Amino acid sequence: MHPILLTEPGTILPESELILNPDGSVYHLALRPEHLGDLVLVVGDPGRVARVSAHFDQVEHRSQNREFISHTGTFHGTRITALATGIGTDNIDIVLGELDALANIDLEKRTPRKEHKALTIVRMGTCGALQEDVPVDELVVSSHGLGLDNVMHYYALEQTDAELRILQAFLQQTEWPDNLPIPYLATADEQLVATLGHGNHVGLTATAGGFYGPQGRQLRAVPSVDGLNERFTAFRHEELRLLNFEMETSALFGLSELLGHKACTVCTVVANRLRKEYSKDHHAAVDRMIGQVLERLVG
Repeated sequence: MHPILLTEPGTILPESELILNPDGSVYHLALRPEHLGDLVLVVGDPGRVARVSAHFDQVEHRSQNREFISHTGTFHGTRITALATGIGTDNIDIVLGELDALANIDLEKRTPRKEHKALTIVRMGTCGALQEDVPVDELVVSSHGLGLDNVMHYYALEQTDAELRILQAFLQQTEWPDNLPIPYLATADEQLVATLGHGNHVGLTATAGGFYGPQGRQLRAVPSVDGLNERFTAFRHEELRLLNFEMETSALFGLSELLGHKACTVCTVVANRLRKEYSKDHHAAVDRMIGQVLERLVG
C-alpha cells in the first residue's frame, strides 16, 4: 500500500484539523513529542499497559485520557512507549494519526517536517483462530491485515500488485457478498514479521468491524451472511491462509504503510472458532507474549 499524495512540508494545518490541548499535547493521546519512544507497543486493553511497563527498567512518563493510557520508559536501554488504543480500527485511525503527528509534524509551527521519522509500532493483542491447527494460548504473527472495516477507503492510496493479487484471490474464492463492504489488504513490515514470527503461526489476519455479527457470532441478532467464516477458513493463496480474527490490524498496517512507519501484530489466541474452545488462562498466555515480544525486539 502506497500513498498517492501526502501533505507537503510547509503546509499550515488549521486548529480544527490538528487539534492540540492547552499544554501542547495531541488531542486524544495527551502526549507531547518528548514523551514518545521510537518503539511503540500498542495494546487494546488499557489494563495491559501496566503489564507491559512492569517489564521496564524505569517508567519516566505516564498519561491517561479516555481509553488512551500510555507509559514511556526504558527496557534494556531502549526507550519504549506502551500505549492502549482501545478497541477497533476507528481508534487506530486516531492513534496512528496522532503518533505520526508527534513524530513528523512540528506542532508549534503546525506544519509537516521535511525530515521523516519512522516509528516501529507493534500491536500485542488477542484474537480468535480460524484454523483448527492454531490452538488457544499460542501466538499468531500477522503478515497482512485483511480489512473488513472501511477506514483505509477514506485515504488517497493505492495497493501494491502483491496485495492486489491476494485480495483478488480472496474475493473470488469467498464469492464475496455484494451487501458487505469491499475489503482491502495491508502488509506488515517484513523484518518485524521475520523477527517475531519464528516458532509462531504466521499468516493473514482478518480485521472485523465488530465483535459479534461482523465475526459471524450469533446471539439474538442473526448475521446477514451465513457460513462466511467457513469461507475464510477455506481460503488459500500460495502458502497463505487466514489464521485469525481481530479488530485493529488492517488499519494499523495500512496507515503505517501510508505514513512510512514499520508495523506488525502479534496476537495471543484466546478462542478457536472451529473447535469452539476458549483459553482457560488467557492472562498467563498474554504475559508470555509480552515477554517474548520484548526480548525479540530489544533482547
